[in-house]
This record gives sequence, C-alpha cells and structure tokens, in this order.
Amino acid sequence: MEVKSTNQIEAAMDSNYDRKAEIKAFDEAKTGVKGLVDSGVKRVPRMFHSGIDITENVASDSKLSVPVIDLENIHNNAHLRKEAVTKIRSACQELGFFQVINHGIPVPVMDDMIDGIRRFHEQDADVRKQFYSRDLKNKILYYSNTSLYLDKFANWRDTVGCSMAPNPPKPEELPAVFR
Repeated sequence: MEVKSTNQIEAAMDSNYDRKAEIKAFDEAKTGVKGLVDSGVKRVPRMFHSGIDITENVASDSKLSVPVIDLENIHNNAHLRKEAVTKIRSACQELGFFQVINHGIPVPVMDDMIDGIRRFHEQDADVRKQFYSRDLKNKILYYSNTSLYLDKFANWRDTVGCSMAPNPPKPEELPAVFR
C-alpha cells in the first residue's frame, strides 16, 4: 500500500479507531475546539481529519479570491437583487464563503459584535458550557459543528449565536458578555 498522507498512516496504524466514541466524548465535554486548545492538545484529533491533502489542490500561484457580494440598491432594483442572489448561490456552492459589502450595518456595530463573540469564547469553560446545546429550539446556542454526528469529518470551529426571529431573546437571556 502506498501511503500519501499522515491520515493514511494513522489509519493503517490504528485500525481500532472509534470515531463515534471520539465525537461523543468531544461533544459531551461541551467545551468545543476552544476546550481542546485550552487543554494543550498537541495534535489535531482524527475526527477533524478530512483525508484530503489541500496542498495538492491549490497551485502556488493561485489567483483564488473571496467573492464580494454588493448589496447596494438591491431593494430598489430587481436586476441587482437577482444578481446578488445568483452570486451568493454560486459562492456558497463553489467556495462556501463570500464577503458582503454595502449591507447597511455600521462598522462599529460589527466590531462590537465580533468583540462580544471573542469575549464569549475567552470566558471560562464552565461559563460557556451553560450555553452548549444542539437543540435548535434554544434561543442561544454554543456548539461545535452543526452536523457533528453526520459529517465524515468535523470542522475545526466553535459557533455561538442567538435566534433573533420571530422572538428575540430578552437581554437578560443573553450571555453577559453579549449585552
């Protein structure tokens, strides 16, 4: 067998790997990726390995760029609105991300939001755990990977968010660092 990646080496060395047990332990810890980092983990756990060597797919002189979606005048111009929707659809299907400009949200509001999220993740794990849930009915959710138990590999990320519609949370329901 020709081995091309670290993932293949690990798979060959450890045929007893129990991915379901690793995912379950990770989820039950309720501390997410940040909890792994805080614990001093030295290697990325196998549940996060995709088996894909991304260095093979990106040329060193790649001209890859982030798609920019301009929302200016989309409420007044049906053609611009349709064009924006098409660009968003394409960006989601081809890359999975994009940048939005002219959305009307003031920069200080966005900066405050990012600072609040950073403060949330910098809190003690016991505080974050209070909000850890996979129940989409909760108004405030902190979790790692929406489809952790379904996907072939997990993404190295944690998410915190709150549902704002149709019934936004009351200020006292929000984590203190968000208020």
